[in-house]
Amino acid sequence: MALLWSELLKLKVRLHFAHRTFCWSNEGRGVAAVHCVIMGFGLQEPTSCRLFDYGDDIKGEPTEIKAAQINPYLVDAPTVLIEKRRKPLNANAPEMIFGSKPTDGGHLLLCSEEVENIRQDPIAAQYIRPFLGAEEFLNNLPRFCLWLKDSTTADRTKSPEIKKRTEAVKKMRLASPKIPTQKLAETPYLFGEIRQTDQPYLLIPRVSSEQRKFVPIGYFESSVICGDANFMLPNASLYEFGLLCSTFHNAWMRTVCGRLKSDYRYSNTIVYNNFPFPDEKNLNQNENILKKVKKNQKNAISTAASAVLEARIIEQKRCEEKGQKFSLAIMYSANNMPEELLKAHKKLDAAVDSAYNFTGKKDDAARVAFLFEKYQELVAPLVDVEKVKTRKVKK
Repeated sequence: MALLWSELLKLKVRLHFAHRTFCWSNEGRGVAAVHCVIMGFGLQEPTSCRLFDYGDDIKGEPTEIKAAQINPYLVDAPTVLIEKRRKPLNANAPEMIFGSKPTDGGHLLLCSEEVENIRQDPIAAQYIRPFLGAEEFLNNLPRFCLWLKDSTTADRTKSPEIKKRTEAVKKMRLASPKIPTQKLAETPYLFGEIRQTDQPYLLIPRVSSEQRKFVPIGYFESSVICGDANFMLPNASLYEFGLLCSTFHNAWMRTVCGRLKSDYRYSNTIVYNNFPFPDEKNLNQNENILKKVKKNQKNAISTAASAVLEARIIEQKRCEEKGQKFSLAIMYSANNMPEELLKAHKKLDAAVDSAYNFTGKKDDAARVAFLFEKYQELVAPLVDVEKVKTRKVKK
């Protein structure tokens, strides 16, 4: 997006009208679902801007928005380009990191049946850990791994199961055409990339269905190994959980994220690191009142976030009592969210709206337009600092 539009903007291209994401269909049989946008642009300044938004029903009829301007993200907001950012825009926000990547050919990952067999090897058994990829997390599927990061040389030598599996990993890595993967064969008992935190963490799947209003995320202890199909937010508070579960954040995600087919592809460098957290500095209050307001806002969001977790537990218990399968994928599927969970999310949204002092419409277009303005306010001082640095270097 940024790469394309940085060139178009140099050519003075301006958007005159646009249809935000909608579902294209025709009368053919077996036609795959295709999501489209339509953009009308030219080199002259538009006399008026027409923006068509489909809201939650991308198969329905649009609502026209009389826009002051249309930016590259098809929002009535300032023209800004969201590029990769290595650190969160909010200096106080925790850093979001990738999960660990096995690069093992499947030999360090275990299904339930394999776990039962490995438990017969008492040495290997002590290194079995729960493992979560995005699919396992969303669909509540049991999976495990041999986590040998803290294993001893003696254990790796004496355990028949560990020896067998690490030899298979070594063979797989040496057969790879990639030089970095071949080098990993020197330590075949380790995951290819290890990023596991020693703190409790929030797990955020990198890919999630476009049919969900919210990307499901969840808390886990450090003993649960997070795979690279997810991101981790180590030691995250209920406040961060609440912000990431809010409609504000999910609307932002839907606008700036990448796509895998039509599914949302979450990104730490694009989505999370550029997300404008509520900024209490914009309030016209003295310092003491400012601190009190900030604390109250965080407490309200944290309380509402806790209610979301409680609503999930209630639904999980209800399913278990009836002997039914429970998963976040089912719980957050379109038009199927439990009533208690919906109410909890609405209360969370109210708390987050209050923290932003947002009083606009509750649709994605209005929320994202508001966030782009916040984003522009936050990055403007950073741009000025970079300009000063550049001038000093040139001198």
